[in-house]
This record gives sequence, structure tokens and C-alpha cells, in this order.
Amino acid sequence: MIEVLDDLGRCLELREPARRIACLVPSITETLFALGAGDSVVAVTDFCIHPEEGVRAKKRIGGTKNFAAARLIGLEPDLVIANAEENRRHQVQSLEDAGLKVFVTFPRTVDGCLKMIADMGAVTGTGNVAQTILSAIEKARADALSIAPARPPRVLCPVWKNPYMTINGDTYVDSVIRCCGGANLFTDEAERYPHFLLNEAARRLPEVVILPTEPFHFTESDMRDFQEMGDDVPAVHFRRIHIVEGELLSWYGPRLTRALREISVLIREAA
Repeated sequence: MIEVLDDLGRCLELREPARRIACLVPSITETLFALGAGDSVVAVTDFCIHPEEGVRAKKRIGGTKNFAAARLIGLEPDLVIANAEENRRHQVQSLEDAGLKVFVTFPRTVDGCLKMIADMGAVTGTGNVAQTILSAIEKARADALSIAPARPPRVLCPVWKNPYMTINGDTYVDSVIRCCGGANLFTDEAERYPHFLLNEAARRLPEVVILPTEPFHFTESDMRDFQEMGDDVPAVHFRRIHIVEGELLSWYGPRLTRALREISVLIREAA
């Protein structure tokens, strides 16, 4: 018997590893393939794009916010992987009402990501592979901390434009920034995704600006807006405004190893 607690504190019980998985979370779909459990995945969302060859032949059941519940139920999965933030509660509830087993994830920290990988290893019977991935992440975290500046540089990381939005301390992105040696400029805000104005951010004197390519796709042209915060802003003066692959920040899973390595270098430059 396999018993695992999901991120809502509910105990999932499986008699054997899941063999028909419907995954509603793009980063976890990628994680399942990295674990070697790709053959057990029978359905994915339209946003599950990695690994490209692996997901190409999988059944598509719509978006993360508006998936086709009836189509998913008809595929008779023995396990559905959902997320408390990416999927709508009433849709997930409809799957449980239909008798499906649903495992709800909600990683908001690097440690939460590690738990998710271990959990996926447990429910798919790929614990040994999961441990290899976890060891690589732990090493990358230790390496990042070993080069972290004594005083964490102030980091501005927008996640949306029009209006500008960023992240507070109760988010996975904030945790990645902290593990890489930085201090999120808006970590103490009450809202998880607070709005901000450029002049407000400038007054906080960010030393590093990270512009991810998702969920909003920041580009080189967007860098000019942040450069206009003024030369008194350290990130502008020292040219520390960086476009970063968005999936490194927002896709929890095996990508975390590379995220810790690459983002820690950008933050270290501000020491």
C-alpha cells in the first residue's frame, strides 16, 4: 500500500503505483517524464509542453483553468495530479465527485518542490530516480548558498505587465530567489502577487532586476522601461537587468537544479 499526504493534508492511498495518470500541472507533467513515468501519463493540459516529444501523443483535455472534466473522467485515470493555485477548485471537486483519486499539490517553497518530487516518485514507484533528482537539487542549493553574498542584494522580479505585478514571500519564486542569495524587494507585501509602479520600485533601490519570460513574456524592449527608473538605481547603474527563462523560476521540478545555479550567479554579481 502506498500512502502519501498531499499539500492539503489529505492522505492518498494506492494499492500499487499509478499507471493511468491525468496531470493538470505542466511542471509536474515534466517531472513525471523526468522520473521515467511518462508511459503512465494518459492525459495532459494544453499547457503541458515539456518534454515536447513525450507529451505530443498524450490526450489533451484543455487548459489548466478550464479543462474538460467529462473528457478526463472518460479516460478513467487511476490518479489525477492537480494544483491548488493553477486549477479551479470546483473543477477538481467534480473529478472527486465522480470517484477519481486526486492528489493536490501546492509547492510554495524550494522545500515544497522537493516534497512534490518525492511524492511523485512514491505514487509512480520511481523513488530511486526521484532521489537522484533530489540529490542534484540539494547540491545545487548548497553550491548557491556557498557563493551567496553576506548581505543579500535587493531583487526585483516582476511576473506581469499592464499592470506590473510581482511576488511576495509566500511564493515559490521568492523562495528560489532567497535560496540563490537574494532578497525579494516585495517579500513583505500582504498580497501574494502585489501590484507596483516603476517609481515605487525605484525608491526601493533594487540591485538586480530579473525579468522572466513567463507568465508574462518580458523581452529586451521591456528592459528599457526598467532602465528609465534612473541611474540612481543600482540595478540600472551597474546594468544588472536580466531577461531570464521564465520556466526556471516558475516551473517547480527538475529545472530547479539549473535555476539555482544560474540565478545565483546573477545575484552574486551584485555583491
